[in-house]
Amino acid sequence: MILLIKEHLKIAFRRQKSNVDSRWKDVEFIVDNYVFLKVSPIKGVMKFKKKGKLTPRYIGPFEITDRVRIVAYQFELPPSLSHVRPVFHIFMLSKYIPDPSHVLQPDTVELNEDLTFKE
Repeated sequence: MILLIKEHLKIAFRRQKSNVDSRWKDVEFIVDNYVFLKVSPIKGVMKFKKKGKLTPRYIGPFEITDRVRIVAYQFELPPSLSHVRPVFHIFMLSKYIPDPSHVLQPDTVELNEDLTFKE
């Protein structure tokens, strides 16, 4: 009976391992790449000026300035995040893929002499 349970556990372990291994991907960033930083919401803690459900999942993009270790990268944070340590594990980063639609061009507005405009 015990041997049967152990055999079932081994089969279940192998099945779960194969599922995880099939979705595993090696991620590596290069200095000067842009990445998003994953921020995990902690109940009752306000880290990035918002708390609760409205907390952003990712912030950025930030440019990588240095590779500290195999799985740790450093980038320069804005002054508003000066209280956060600038070295992050690779699991907290997500690659930023540049998209021209992310850049918004301001509309040109013609102003009158009294600094008013017509819509």
